[in-house]
Amino acid sequence: MASEWEDRLAKWQDELALFAQLDETPWVPLAQAESETGVSRSALRAWYRNGEIESRLVDGPNGPQRLVPLDAVLERAAKSPRIQRRAEREVSLEAQVALLRHRIDHLELRLAALERRTET
Repeated sequence: MASEWEDRLAKWQDELALFAQLDETPWVPLAQAESETGVSRSALRAWYRNGEIESRLVDGPNGPQRLVPLDAVLERAAKSPRIQRRAEREVSLEAQVALLRHRIDHLELRLAALERRTET
């Protein structure tokens, strides 16, 4: 039973790779497009329903699977002010975390130096 499932999954992944080779752009499932671009699945659905990006319905290991071209999703996301603001906030948050990590490292060094002084 597991072997049959693995065979179906491998066949489906091979088909995805073939689509990418034929079109020279990767076609990915909605979940992958969402995780790689940060665009919500509902936005992706709205975009392909409105004709803003292409989509394909292919047989997947669990039944029909919707695919979208990753490059088109990235291009469309770049035009969305809301998505750009969210990306900027995430970058800003990452910068804040990096700054806080640097400050903690510095404080740990200062604390270690103070501890050495009190031990002597």
